[in-house]
Amino acid sequence: MFDELSLHILDIAMNSLAAGARTVSITVLEHARRDLLTIRIQDDGRGMDETTLKRVLAAPATTKRSRKKGIGLGLALLRQTTEMCDGKFHIQSKLGVGTTVTASMKLSHVDR
Repeated sequence: MFDELSLHILDIAMNSLAAGARTVSITVLEHARRDLLTIRIQDDGRGMDETTLKRVLAAPATTKRSRKKGIGLGLALLRQTTEMCDGKFHIQSKLGVGTTVTASMKLSHVDR
């Protein structure tokens, strides 16, 4: 599962750059005593409005017009993985400011 998490993180970071981010920060924290793995991806890209956020989280889709068919942005897949591992997913985005994605899940979960 960690290989999949890596790909989700990479996909989100690449989309941050495509959205004009100059800085992308990726933080992975493992807290064994609390049985918690937290992943945070933060960027200073163009951000998303509420309508776009709902659309990209609802189903695999893309905002890239250069792709011939819609594929996952990584956000929907990271959210699904997080929830599958008894975790919590949070995304905060503001137009013109950037986006922060936080996924926290059980470190010991068999599916993580």
